[in-house]
Amino acid sequence: MAKTQERSRSRRQRVLDAALATFAERGYSDTAIDEVARASETSKGGLYFHFPSKQALFLALLDEMSQALLRRVTEAMAAEPDPIARGEIALREVLRAFGEHRLLARLLLVEAVGAGREFHARLNEINAAFADLIAGCLDEAVARGQLPPHDTRIAAYAWYGAINQIVLRWLATGEPARLEDAFPTLRDLFLYGVRGAAKDGRS
Repeated sequence: MAKTQERSRSRRQRVLDAALATFAERGYSDTAIDEVARASETSKGGLYFHFPSKQALFLALLDEMSQALLRRVTEAMAAEPDPIARGEIALREVLRAFGEHRLLARLLLVEAVGAGREFHARLNEINAAFADLIAGCLDEAVARGQLPPHDTRIAAYAWYGAINQIVLRWLATGEPARLEDAFPTLRDLFLYGVRGAAKDGRS
């Protein structure tokens, strides 16, 4: 029984790995289930046993990839006591992860967006989860007096959204050569923005 379950888990993961490469290369609309089955060396019936449709497969892939990224980010943040530094770690780790895994970046920022209306709600949930991490750090920084009071959720979405745009540019042009090199400028612009808005009376 244990061996059967392990084989089933292994086949499911093999399908997800093949789906990531296939969706990222061909796009959601142009990918056929048969192609994923061939790439994963799995029968079509075996694939449908785990994922009853292409939509179900793509949603499962989005969930797995986003959760893995979220775990990576939260683990990187865990040992840092300073909330501003923790927020910086979160965003730098997102850039680093995308830079190391181009297929992941294409899946979450290109294919999921273009896959259709049914995926937008899930994508919004993924974006909200990362924005919440950043907003939590900003809330703590405000409570400690490290940052002036401001709408931390708007700031979090703005910062995370800016990173998404930098990654999209990188996917399209290859610039910057090292995606992580964009982080210092993003960090400085963001911190200047939230501090400067309060000084100008716009907090």
